[in-house]
Amino acid sequence: CRSDALGHILPQFGKDWTHKGIAKLYHKIHQNGYKFLYCSARAIGMAAITKGYLQWVNDQGIVLPKGPVLLAPSSLFSALHREVIEKKPEVFKVACLSDIRDLFNTHRQPFYAAFGNRTNDAYAYKQVGVSEARIFTVNPKGELIQEMAKGNKSTYSHLSELVEHFFPVRSAESNTPSVLVCPEFSSFSYWKEPLPELDMTTLL
Repeated sequence: CRSDALGHILPQFGKDWTHKGIAKLYHKIHQNGYKFLYCSARAIGMAAITKGYLQWVNDQGIVLPKGPVLLAPSSLFSALHREVIEKKPEVFKVACLSDIRDLFNTHRQPFYAAFGNRTNDAYAYKQVGVSEARIFTVNPKGELIQEMAKGNKSTYSHLSELVEHFFPVRSAESNTPSVLVCPEFSSFSYWKEPLPELDMTTLL
């Protein structure tokens, strides 16, 4: 959602407050074998509205992948105060995602990548062990920023073109494909063409 405050309100009036290309990107990621979990600091009282909005998002017939929606077990006013006034939604998100992570083997990382719309989200994702190379934050302009390389700005649509590199197809024969265990040895990171050497004297 482009704005936390407006994200609480506009979906109730049928306003599309999502970024262009998000449904297509998430759909491609899902097709490659990844499961989605939606986590928001919104109050649990907004569960029906939030789920309805996620189901309503439609980009030329492409909808968001299905997945559990985790919301804060607090009142609407408490959630609004925490997210909009205090601007500390990461408090809930860190606790919530940590509980999910702890359900798995200590040597397993259940979260492969994460998307958010503010620096607090990126902080929460790093706290639960998501690699900075796969943490993406979108700003109000729709620019997608990779946490590991904040100077490089992209878009959901552009990332869709590189989805095979960032989200390699998972093997249907195994729940723990090698590319997810050691993503640093994927064909993109390990076998990519090396950068050419530059003769600095020719640049002066």
